[in-house]
Amino acid sequence: MSMNESVSERAEPRQNRADQLRDLIEEDIASGRLPPGSRLEESALAERFKVSRTPVREALAQLASAGLVEMRPRQGAVVATLSVESIVEMFEVMANLESLCAELCARRMTAADHANLLALHERCKAVSENGDVEAYYQANREFHDAIYVGSHNRHLEEMTRSLRNRVSSYRRLQLRHPGRMRRSWAEHDAIVQAIIAGDSDAARDVTKRHIAIQGDTFTDFLAALRVSRLDVA
Repeated sequence: MSMNESVSERAEPRQNRADQLRDLIEEDIASGRLPPGSRLEESALAERFKVSRTPVREALAQLASAGLVEMRPRQGAVVATLSVESIVEMFEVMANLESLCAELCARRMTAADHANLLALHERCKAVSENGDVEAYYQANREFHDAIYVGSHNRHLEEMTRSLRNRVSSYRRLQLRHPGRMRRSWAEHDAIVQAIIAGDSDAARDVTKRHIAIQGDTFTDFLAALRVSRLDVA
């Protein structure tokens, strides 16, 4: 659905429209089109999606419940800005969820799953060599999505994607650091090789190291975060 396309109200329950809106706004947050601190005005969203303000209000309430949106006095809804402590804690959980996905991928992926993962891996390589951060970020999302799906565990897939969406803006920040895209691709390569080989222990371990914020990666992340918040201010 395009940014200006309406959410149909024809004979659809209000809750279904609210769910559709929630998904669309969540995707805008996850993709970076709505960065942390962005205001979410009900009237503007209602006009954009050609719906009444009621389903918009319900969608924002759902996003607030999920931690993606904050309701601030006199400001209304804004995209949530996380503290450094919260981000680090979320990445700890993310590392464990994604590493479990990769472990299951090594045991459960089909030949078709392998082919898709390899194609996405090659796409990440091409855009990393071009130095296009935004293109790499999108390709990287698709690569990780393939690992969530390849776990063949729907509940794990949903949990991992939900948390990924909460920290997505901060994952993008890491890619701004010089050389990070190429290091990311090299880490992907180790993940892919372990999954294709069916080595579940290696797949789990290399994925956990890839996601975790620690050591020099943490220092680089803090530097990028400070610059980002200065830009917003």
